[in-house]
Amino acid sequence: MAKNHQPYIGVVGAGKCSKKMKEQAECIGMAIAERGGILVCGGLGGVMEAAARGAKKKKGLTVGILPGSTKEDANQYIDIAIPTGFGEARNLVLIKTADAIIALPGKYGTLSEMAFCMKLGKPIVSLQAWNISDEIERFEDPLEAVSRAFELAR
Repeated sequence: MAKNHQPYIGVVGAGKCSKKMKEQAECIGMAIAERGGILVCGGLGGVMEAAARGAKKKKGLTVGILPGSTKEDANQYIDIAIPTGFGEARNLVLIKTADAIIALPGKYGTLSEMAFCMKLGKPIVSLQAWNISDEIERFEDPLEAVSRAFELAR
């Protein structure tokens, strides 16, 4: 990471999720912003929207790497919308953009993002997401996951 660079912390997870998962994602977004990080996500609903909403509550900057071709697809909490037109392939762009990733539970899109992290050696922590490797540190507490992601982003 470049000197004086704000860490880009990616948050990945389900596009549709429970109230509890939204609360955890919002807590993660707030903690990222409070620490001066830039939140990077897929820019749509569920975990992505909740994390971005949390970051905005703390005046943080949010980036959405969108699967479609229009900025208007982004949720209302995204400051910088990047329409890729890549569909699910945008997951790789998100992983390459972030300095570290926090994975929450999700379906196969989340699994692919976690796999890209493993393949590319990108730092990743899990908050109850897919258990695909003993190399991925797992957390139950959202704030502990954020703290570790910041440590790994250095």
